[in-house]
Amino acid sequence: MPETLRTANITATDADLLDQTAIAVRTAGSALRERFGEVVSHQSREELMRALAANDDTALAILHPRLTHLRPDAGWVEDELDGGALPPGEWWVVDPAEGNVNHLHGLPEWAVTATLVRDNQPVLTAVHLPLTGETYTALTGAGAYLDGRPLRVSRTADLALSIVATSQARPDEDDDVVRRVGSSITAMLFDALVVRTSVPATLHLLNVAAGRIDAFWQFAGARADLLPGALLVTEAGGQISDAEGRPWTPRSDSFLAAAPGVHAGAVATLSR
Repeated sequence: MPETLRTANITATDADLLDQTAIAVRTAGSALRERFGEVVSHQSREELMRALAANDDTALAILHPRLTHLRPDAGWVEDELDGGALPPGEWWVVDPAEGNVNHLHGLPEWAVTATLVRDNQPVLTAVHLPLTGETYTALTGAGAYLDGRPLRVSRTADLALSIVATSQARPDEDDDVVRRVGSSITAMLFDALVVRTSVPATLHLLNVAAGRIDAFWQFAGARADLLPGALLVTEAGGQISDAEGRPWTPRSDSFLAAAPGVHAGAVATLSR
């Protein structure tokens, strides 16, 4: 991540704000957990989309008033698939059900996330995994934590010894992006030890921050699925860039988060 993401102005109340944000995502996560259970078959895309929206609405009914109360003047990103830069000022970037499709299919990989962005720099983030009860938090300049325990990226220094991961940004991706994803997976299969492919991106990035996997990349993407993990990885000592090693911003068309020892190797593989 560019150095500017580590030097955003932090107010004295940001640590308290992070604590309250963490409470909000835990509360929303509890509501989603009550809706989690048996797999329900959907007969059409429209029916599936209604079920996804119902989960989003359940969590947003809790998150929106609580986060708005914490920062009444902050903007609100309504669509978790939106990308690009935000207007100046403070914005809440929220994914009320990150990995929503997994939730509906009875899979455990889903979460609730809330990130405060200030002048396009992520200031704080809270990610809650309701099925495990884990909460990951990060505050710019103050580190990344799992339930209060500090996180550090891995010390792996050889891509050939690395577990790496990727994800798809959205279901209806551009054809060129789909081909780029496919070729990048092939390249990593040659160069890395193990390649994992699944959604959502945030859960892979939690694992990079915790040192469980060594690198994550994605082409295209949205603010809500990259900003929380980007801040967590940076505060855990990792490196953020685009796939070619250039500074990453929400406008970038690719994203790479890696342990410092394998970042250059990952860039070389993804740039072939």
